[in-house]
Amino acid sequence: MISPLAYIDPEAKIGKDCEIGAFAYIDKNVVIGDNCEIMPHASVLYGTRMGNNNKVFHGAVIGGVPQDLKFKGEDTTCEIGDNNTIRENVTINRGTASRGKTVVGSNNLFMENSHIGHDCIIGNGCIIGNSSKIAGEVVIDDNAILSACVLVHQFCHIGGYIMVQGGCRSSMDIPPYIIVGREPARYCGLNIVGLRRRGFSNETITNIRNAYRLIYESDNNVSTGLAKIKETIPMTPEIEYIVNFIEKQSERGIIG
Repeated sequence: MISPLAYIDPEAKIGKDCEIGAFAYIDKNVVIGDNCEIMPHASVLYGTRMGNNNKVFHGAVIGGVPQDLKFKGEDTTCEIGDNNTIRENVTINRGTASRGKTVVGSNNLFMENSHIGHDCIIGNGCIIGNSSKIAGEVVIDDNAILSACVLVHQFCHIGGYIMVQGGCRSSMDIPPYIIVGREPARYCGLNIVGLRRRGFSNETITNIRNAYRLIYESDNNVSTGLAKIKETIPMTPEIEYIVNFIEKQSERGIIG
């Protein structure tokens, strides 16, 4: 299952039943779990910690040195969970002294030529579209979908269950459950199709819609909208997530 033409450093730790193709490069200080497939010409570099059942396609580079001039060679990691699909020419950089690690959860799809910068934290069940670029220290919550050619500014926070339309760029935080589009990126309504696919009830979707109407579709400013949400909408976990995201987790401010 391991090609004789692959390079595997003697210090690397490879799990059971892995398949490693010709001209793949596995660096020292790398740990790869069970049942992973590293395809030809893929590189898994220093500091990578990979779980089980991951597929890394041709030309991908995992754990590359951060593209950050402040990086001085510190010993950092790139931590990948389970069941991820990392397509052709994807790059995922390891961390810097800022956080010490880049973290990718499980069950994600990174489409061809996408990039995850240093110190990012990517949740579970996300889709990052072709040629989308995620700058350093971005946080993306679970089940977010970014279409092709999306650009995300450093330090942004993207909420869960969102859909960002292709070609968007954002330098602001994106709260959960919504669709984002246009240029510059703007709120374009609720991600109703995505929520229904994830099993959200009609009542829950209605409450989420009403919450965002108070923030985006009225004359309220954000602070007034949040106050009215607390007064008028049942504080379910979904509504609490929205309120906490905007009040406590958003440092750059949310998109308009």
